Amino acid sequence: MSTFIIDVPVPSMGATVSELTVINLAVTPGTKVTKGQKLAALESDKSAFDFESPVEGTVLAIMAKNGAAITSGQPFLRMETSDESLRHLAVRMTDDGGRRTENGEQKTDRTGPGSPPSSVVRSLIWTPRATKMAQEAGLDPATITDIEATGPGGRVSGDDVTKYLAGRK
Repeated sequence: MSTFIIDVPVPSMGATVSELTVINLAVTPGTKVTKGQKLAALESDKSAFDFESPVEGTVLAIMAKNGAAITSGQPFLRMETSDESLRHLAVRMTDDGGRRTENGEQKTDRTGPGSPPSSVVRSLIWTPRATKMAQEAGLDPATITDIEATGPGGRVSGDDVTKYLAGRK
C-alpha cells in the first residue's frame, strides 16, 4: 500500500470561534498514531477538547507549539498515511523546500534564522489588522515569508507590518 504526506488542518469550532490555543501536544515527530488517538489538547474561548488523529499514520512535523494561538483551517501537523479518504489533504515537496498541494497550489511556511527546528514548520499567523495593513500596501500576506512575527502567540502584528514596510523602502 502506497503512502503520501498530508497536512492535517486545525479543526473548525463553528462560525464564532476562529482561534484556538494549543494547551498540550500529545505527540512528537516520528510518533506512529492510530485513527482517533489524541494529538493535542486545544482550547477556545468557550471550551477545551482533545484533537484526535483523523487517520492512522506517522507524525512528520508539528506546526504549532504549546501555548501557540492557531487559526481554524491552518495546517496543524504533517503526517504520512496510506488512508485514501484524506488524499485531498496531500502535499508534495518542491525542490526549494516549499510545499504544494497535489493540484500544484503553492503553500508558504516560515523558515530561516530564528525559526523552529526543522522537525517543526511554523506557518505565519496574521492578526486581522496586520492583514489589512499589508493588503492596503498592495501586498499579499500569504506570500510574505521574511517578516518577523513579534505579536502575541508569535502572530504578525500591525507593528510588524509597519517595520517590514519601512525596511522595504
